[in-house]
Amino acid sequence: MAQTRLYMLHVRQNSCNPMLGETLNAPPLVGPPSPATRNLPGHLLYSIFARIGGSGLDTDAFETLRASYRGGFLGKAIAYDNRQREIPASLIHSLRWHPVRLISFLDRPYYYAAKKKYLDWIASRHLATGRYDLFHSWSGDCLCSLRVAKQRRIPSIVEIPTWHRDGGKAKIGRSQASQSRSKASGFQKWKAGLLLERKRFTEEYKLADLLLVLSQTAADTFRMRGFAEEKLFYLPRGVNVERFKPGQRPAKFRAVFAGALIKRKGIQHLLEAWHELKLPDAELWLVGSVHDEAKPYLKQFWLDNIRVVGFVRDPESYLSQSTVHVFPSQWEGSAKVTYEAAACALPQITTREAGDVVRDDVEGIIVKPRDVDAIAAALEHLYRHPDIVERMGNAARRRVVENFTWDHFRTRLLDSYETAMRMAR
Repeated sequence: MAQTRLYMLHVRQNSCNPMLGETLNAPPLVGPPSPATRNLPGHLLYSIFARIGGSGLDTDAFETLRASYRGGFLGKAIAYDNRQREIPASLIHSLRWHPVRLISFLDRPYYYAAKKKYLDWIASRHLATGRYDLFHSWSGDCLCSLRVAKQRRIPSIVEIPTWHRDGGKAKIGRSQASQSRSKASGFQKWKAGLLLERKRFTEEYKLADLLLVLSQTAADTFRMRGFAEEKLFYLPRGVNVERFKPGQRPAKFRAVFAGALIKRKGIQHLLEAWHELKLPDAELWLVGSVHDEAKPYLKQFWLDNIRVVGFVRDPESYLSQSTVHVFPSQWEGSAKVTYEAAACALPQITTREAGDVVRDDVEGIIVKPRDVDAIAAALEHLYRHPDIVERMGNAARRRVVENFTWDHFRTRLLDSYETAMRMAR
């Protein structure tokens, strides 16, 4: 607890918006606090619409469970599959085979929503047994479970993968789907009832004792909706700094974009900026699945120095061979690839909406979403100044090693558990 107070003191001195869980640039941990001095749960129930172990969100789930398993208080995890061996399978309720598969012929939004509701129902039944004293789940996955937790006075935590469902909007109008539902057939009404409506998310926010947010921008969307500061806990992601590490910088200038090639991540703005610049002796690598919405922009702005790599299972191999990472996303919680690129010592051209890993003119250049001219200017600046690339890249690697390893993540996570237990007294 003394270390946590030290972190909070540091934040009050260096931030105009302190938030529970903030440990950025704090002094290094001397050693883990004694479990006996912490008010941690005895039996945690964790549920997530993902697999345990793998890539992306599956990695987050695994690293989350590691904290409670090593702490000796993991009661049960409910997930859609288990792809790791460190945590005993007896502690993971896998829903790999489930009755919702019978409606897998439905379009993806309806099928996925039905699976989420089934996960929620299973978790609510576990909570009803009274065996657990803390519940941790994800936004959109846990409305019924939170109601049971509230009835049984079980502290609850909801993790927010992106932003408040309503973003920063002041008013939310009635959805077009709701307006037309009264005119639909019986089957159409049943099918529409599978979807996750806005009110489900907003009720979850209210029921949870603590909300885990991934970035300051994400937290701001909750502040704008009137949420108290003490209900928001800052929990940025982590990265494996042994897997993602610096490589040999290429002889020619190589920009890389890593992530799904979709409009939300700003791929169309990057392609337009790259096309305008036409940098000599330079190339752009696009690492990630190519979605249909990106194909017209690839055709419109295509140059011979663009390489479409596609989806890969070893993104570190491509990041570590690059000069700069460009990720002009319009909307994220805290993009995992920004941690990975920083760990590979890449300066980044990104947006504040992508998370908090990059600080402007320190580890990279922050641009506004959809600002093609700013992306182009930042690319040209780094292209012409290899000394700045080196300085920013070194700062980026140092940033994640000191702040964003998975050990940092688990320390913050345990602090959030302790906070939720204390708030529920």
